[in-house]
Amino acid sequence: MDKPSPIVVTDLFPELLSALVDLLRGLSPAEWERSTVAQGWSVKDIALHLLGDDISIVSRKRDAFREPSPSLAGWQELVTWLNQRNNAWVENMRRLSPRVLCDLLQLIGSQMNEYFATLDLTARGGAVSWAGPDPAPVWLDVAREYTEQWHHQQHIRDAVSKPGLTEPRYLAPVLAAFVHALPHTFRMVDARQGTCVTLTIVGESGGSWTIVREHNRWQLYVGKPEQPIAETVLPEQISWRLFTKGILKETARAQATFFGDQILGAQMLNAVSIIA
Repeated sequence: MDKPSPIVVTDLFPELLSALVDLLRGLSPAEWERSTVAQGWSVKDIALHLLGDDISIVSRKRDAFREPSPSLAGWQELVTWLNQRNNAWVENMRRLSPRVLCDLLQLIGSQMNEYFATLDLTARGGAVSWAGPDPAPVWLDVAREYTEQWHHQQHIRDAVSKPGLTEPRYLAPVLAAFVHALPHTFRMVDARQGTCVTLTIVGESGGSWTIVREHNRWQLYVGKPEQPIAETVLPEQISWRLFTKGILKETARAQATFFGDQILGAQMLNAVSIIA
C-alpha cells in the first residue's frame, strides 16, 4: 500500500463552472424552484449558496480579507454558526433574478478558478476541518473546494433530473478527497498497532483505501492488505452521498457489504466530508 498522492483538480474547475452555468441558464422557472436534498433549499438556493462560497473564497483567500466572526468554542458551535451564516446569505440573496445569478456565478467563479491556478499545491495550508485539526497541504484544501462545487451541482442535477458529472474524470477526485476524512472518523477508536480497516468503493471512479493504526494514530493508505481486520464495500453513488450526508446512514448500511469485524466496518458509515 502507498500513501495517497496529491489530488490535482485545478484544471477541472473551469469545466465544472461551465457545466453549472450552462445547466442553470437552461432551467425553466419551475425548475429553479424545485426542492433539493438540502432541506428547505430549492435549486436556486443551492446556486446562491455556491455563489456565496465563491465570493467568500475570493475575498478570504485571494484578497486576505478577514470578516468579523465570533469566537467559537468547538465543532458544534462552528457548524451552527456556518449554517446560520449560509441561511442568512441565501435568504437575503433570493432577490436576485436567475439571469443575474448566472452572470455573477460566471464572473466570480472565473476569478476563483484563476486564483486556484496560481497556488503552490505542495505548500502547507490551513486545516481541512473534516480531515482533522492539523495543517493540510494546499492540494487537499483545493480538492475540498472542488468537492463542494461538485456535490452541490449534483444536488441541482438530481433535483431537475439531469445527468450528473459522474464520469471518473470528475467523480474519482471527489472520492479520493472524501476518504481523507477516514482517519479523523476513527480518531476515538482504539486498536492494536498495525490494525487495518479498508473501505472499498465499487465503480469506475472507486478503489480501495485503508486506514492503519500506527503510533496511536490512524494513517490513510491507498489499496488494501491481503487480510484487513475489517472491510466495508459501498457503491460509488452511495459513497459520495454518505460522505455529504445526502442519505441516511441506515440507507447506506442497507447497500453496504461488511467483511471481518462488523463494529470497525460499520464505523466507516460515520464518515462525513463536509462541515455539517
